[in-house]
Amino acid sequence: MRVVFAGTPEVAVPALDAIAASPHELVGVVTRPDAPSGRGRKLAESPVAVRAAELGVPVLKPDHPRDPEFQTALRELAPDCCPVVAYGALIPRSALDIPEHGWVNLHFSLLPAWRGAAPVQHSIWAGDEITGAATFRIVEALDAGPVYGVMTETVRPTDTAGDLLGRLAEGGAGLLVATLDGIADGSLFAREQPSEGVSLAPKISVDDARVDWTQSAVASDRRIRACTPGPGAWTTFEDERVKLGPVQIVGNGPALAPGVLAVGKNDVLVGTGTLPVRLGEVKAFGKKQMAAADWARGARLADGATFV
Repeated sequence: MRVVFAGTPEVAVPALDAIAASPHELVGVVTRPDAPSGRGRKLAESPVAVRAAELGVPVLKPDHPRDPEFQTALRELAPDCCPVVAYGALIPRSALDIPEHGWVNLHFSLLPAWRGAAPVQHSIWAGDEITGAATFRIVEALDAGPVYGVMTETVRPTDTAGDLLGRLAEGGAGLLVATLDGIADGSLFAREQPSEGVSLAPKISVDDARVDWTQSAVASDRRIRACTPGPGAWTTFEDERVKLGPVQIVGNGPALAPGVLAVGKNDVLVGTGTLPVRLGEVKAFGKKQMAAADWARGARLADGATFV
């Protein structure tokens, strides 16, 4: 089957590689336009564009997939199907209708749960024990198309969003290729999603990532892991933002009011609405990321200092 792959970030690269290594004919790649990156804000290609160039595959970078020039180019490539992983733009009906078998998306949740841009983050934040990935045919409604296949994955107690997404990207790549195989040989048919169990996973903002120390230790732990690596959990200390890595819940620690720090020789505890948590890595404004105890020594912290 002739396919044109659509994707943009690093998480889409395993699926691109898997398709390139499959019996399907990869005739093109669609990705978002070059964007400013790094401290110098220089234009940089997406990870998918970089990998496609290494594979020698033609790359299309439309400002939007509704652009007539893009749709003309896509028709000339004559794909039978367009597999998609984290492309980053809504596909209009005029483009959806070009390939005979449509656009097939790999989504990192067990649909209809967690439709939207941040399914992995919301799954961790909500405390899900099991999540997974699903392939479905894209329709104009958000992540609502009929499902071809699913895989499941256990959410581990210490998983960050980055950890879990990495595993889903690798496992999902195989699921996407298997879905293309089934479409090609006619053995696989999509089934409509149930109307029950729908939940939404909008993009998590920087404001959402601010830790509320009045919440429970469990809630604080989940929020921080869900926001790692991006957008990055944070709090404030002496009116400056401090970024936080994952924490550990302390079952028998001292009683601390929410946000109040207890500074030890080798660790730093923070009070929550229930149990204290032990800080992992900390990045203060203008400083490198470091172990919490090192940060505390450098900042000359004492018991009773407070996060807000």
